[in-house]
Amino acid sequence: MAKKREIIVNNTTIRVVDYNNDDYISITDMLKAKEGDFFISDWLRNRNTVEFLSIWESINNPDFNYGESAIIKSQAGLNNYKISVKEWTEKTNAIGLIAKTGRYGGTYAHKDIAFEFGTWISPAFKLYLIKEFQRLKEIESNAHHLEWNFRRSLAATNYRIHTDAIKEKLIPWGTHPKKMMCTYTLKRRT
Repeated sequence: MAKKREIIVNNTTIRVVDYNNDDYISITDMLKAKEGDFFISDWLRNRNTVEFLSIWESINNPDFNYGESAIIKSQAGLNNYKISVKEWTEKTNAIGLIAKTGRYGGTYAHKDIAFEFGTWISPAFKLYLIKEFQRLKEIESNAHHLEWNFRRSLAATNYRIHTDAIKEKLIPWGTHPKKMMCTYTLKRRT
């Protein structure tokens, strides 16, 4: 994971990371906005959650293990059933959820799944999350556009410097303008 960013939703700082050229949002951070003692495994044991994750994976993951998903779905919702993110990803070969251990660890979900998780916290939280995420993407897009314009301007300036240097250093001084144009064109092509 690289390129960490943060958004603030209802006074909760939430990390956003780039993973496999996609945005993954920390649902561990999102959980801090939910009052009471809740865990991601509580959300995962919900039958609707497992069904949503299975559909998302079937659309986005060609290596998804449908058989294991069906077994998990049949047990989801039972009082004694609990599954962790690591178990879910190992059993089903899922790519939508990532559990990372260590100092900067936590559970990250693809943005589609994170928005769904936001509903579990509260519908209002989900809407604020989407709004803040869109704001982040707009800022990144504007920064990319500015960088692109800068590079384009720099390339145009460098082109002028290079062509002037060729005219001054490679074409003999005092050459007739028609011959100079011919010499310049030939040198530029080689």
